[in-house]
Amino acid sequence: MSKQRVLIVDDEPDIRELLEITLQRMGLKTRSAEDYSNATRMLHDESFDLCLTDMKLPDGDGIALVEHIQQHYPNTPTAVITAHGSIDLAIKAMKCGAFDFVSKPVSLETLRNLVDKALTLPSSPQLASDASDTRYQIIGDSESMLELKRSIAKFARSQAPVFIRGDSGTGKELVARQIHLQGSRAEAAFIAVNCGAIPSELMESEFFGHLKGSFTGATSDNDGLFKAAHGGTLFLDEIADLPLSMQVKLLRVIQEKSIRAVGAQQEEPVDVRIISASHKDLETMVADGTFRQDLYYRINVIGITVPNLSERARDIPQLADYLIEKHNYQNSTRVSISEQALTALENYAFPGNVRELENILERALALCENETIEADDLQLPELNGANDEKPASLGEMTQNLEKEQIVSALEDNRWNQSATARALGITLRQLRYRIDKLKLNK
Repeated sequence: MSKQRVLIVDDEPDIRELLEITLQRMGLKTRSAEDYSNATRMLHDESFDLCLTDMKLPDGDGIALVEHIQQHYPNTPTAVITAHGSIDLAIKAMKCGAFDFVSKPVSLETLRNLVDKALTLPSSPQLASDASDTRYQIIGDSESMLELKRSIAKFARSQAPVFIRGDSGTGKELVARQIHLQGSRAEAAFIAVNCGAIPSELMESEFFGHLKGSFTGATSDNDGLFKAAHGGTLFLDEIADLPLSMQVKLLRVIQEKSIRAVGAQQEEPVDVRIISASHKDLETMVADGTFRQDLYYRINVIGITVPNLSERARDIPQLADYLIEKHNYQNSTRVSISEQALTALENYAFPGNVRELENILERALALCENETIEADDLQLPELNGANDEKPASLGEMTQNLEKEQIVSALEDNRWNQSATARALGITLRQLRYRIDKLKLNK
């Protein structure tokens, strides 16, 4: 097996030599360039598995090189080397697509960890539905969900902090898990914590750990959440609920990549990717002074918005089938759902999003008296602002229109499903799902 190749870009010969020696001892092949022009020429002439670049170059800067590599060699991760105190520039580089950054003076341990993670990335992104752990599948083929999956696949290749926006019940933790599972930290821990569930007086101890005897009740050492997530991902759900005092401490940890346990005299380094989420509008909270602007800037290097279920109603049948099949597998049952029940679900607003859908189906599974969930079993609340007849009529009209369109396309393509799917701009799997749903099998 050929050695993996790393391009080192730095105008200081001593730094280049140090990096070359370190990486060669890791069994890697290295090439070096002293400026932007030579780096781009080498990238054009040779293939590299990783690029390490200084932020300041004689004829350009590291950000320009990051952008160049993202445009022309998107499967080559790039890490930037920045002077101490230039974290803002490193954050800017990560917004442009850099994998991660390391500060000068270069810590060899930190450098080795960064290189190891960068070189374990898959050669090309995978959509979230292809992740190995089926427990955390993202269900849905609507355009908004396909875009979400593409974003997850892209951002999983970075170490940059991610902030996930979305209403309650949309699946923000699921998105966070997928970013973790598709990235270089997949084999390490994924630690999820609801920031609103930790009493303010215990937050520092819970996050950073404590030593025995450091306060009343500290009868033993506690590592804390950051150490538990070392090498992996820490998911901070409902980060908006952090008090300002804790926001300051979290900001410092993100910047310095080190923690100090309660009662400890020294800090120790931690290698953690931060993914955070909230259903609250952090920008408004920043304007109100209830959330620190500098922390918001640090956690929101990459932003993802999870759509509401009402914005992707076409995914409801797939979600319902998935949830029912999961129930069947766990309980050795053979329950299905009727077309009328699916239509009722498709015409319901779902203010509680996917979580509400799951709760409704769990109740229906308990109530149905045979092996088919009927519309009455759903017990849907009257929240659509219309009488019972109008949504059903609208659903029928929509279904009939879809049926006519699909039949017409099938006839135009002599019932060749592959050609029909291409003509409709959907996948073959999506077409087959609709054919079965609408009972169009020839």
